[in-house]
Amino acid sequence: MGFGFFLQPTPYNLPPNTMAIVKHIEASQIKTLPEFRTGYTVKVHQKVREGGKERVQIFEGLVIARKGGLGVNATFTVRKIASGVGVERIYPLHSPNVVKLEVVKAPIVRRSKLYYVRKLRDNTPRTRKEKVVKKAAHK
Repeated sequence: MGFGFFLQPTPYNLPPNTMAIVKHIEASQIKTLPEFRTGYTVKVHQKVREGGKERVQIFEGLVIARKGGLGVNATFTVRKIASGVGVERIYPLHSPNVVKLEVVKAPIVRRSKLYYVRKLRDNTPRTRKEKVVKKAAHK
């Protein structure tokens, strides 16, 4: 007996219109958001649950990537500098936790993925300059 039986699809008792049901559920989850592209600076209003309380937290930064088109599985990556350290967050586009999306700046960018921004000088952690102690001149 070979191992070919593992490759056989298992018979599920699925209704014949399963894909129609899936498409209907996906369509109900899609939200209307403002149009934005890679390179835009956006404010993402996100629900945050801490303990028993829920509040809205704003994350403002540069959109460095979009993936998945406009479907339910679409995501976008936002990057900002916080306390001299680069912070990136990946958000599902149609997540119920994303309350609102505001476009702050809309420049023209000629790339679809801005991963090179991670290596730019502005995004490196800022360090303090060493203090140089001046010696007093002797007479």
